Amino acid sequence: MSEKEPSTIQITCPCCSAVLTVDPSLAVVLDTKLPAKPPPVAELKDAARLLKEEATRREEKYQQLREAEKSKGKVLDRKFQELLKKAKEEPITKPLKDIDLD
Repeated sequence: MSEKEPSTIQITCPCCSAVLTVDPSLAVVLDTKLPAKPPPVAELKDAARLLKEEATRREEKYQQLREAEKSKGKVLDRKFQELLKKAKEEPITKPLKDIDLD
């Protein structure tokens, strides 16, 4: 019998931007690749530019989170409707008690 090589998932950490290699069948992290550290700022002009770039990245991330939070209610409502529909389709059964098994 030939065994299939287990598939792995690569995930980027939202906090530190590290790349994690995860084995879903074992539920463990197999490998971690840390991002390269940026070189220290040599000049004051570069520091000002880096601060502006960081501010724009922070604003973009905020906008993404804001849009995700706006649609969160719709997503939860959709999930609720699907589960409600599924619950209505299932037959209602009386739960078994210990005394019924005798």
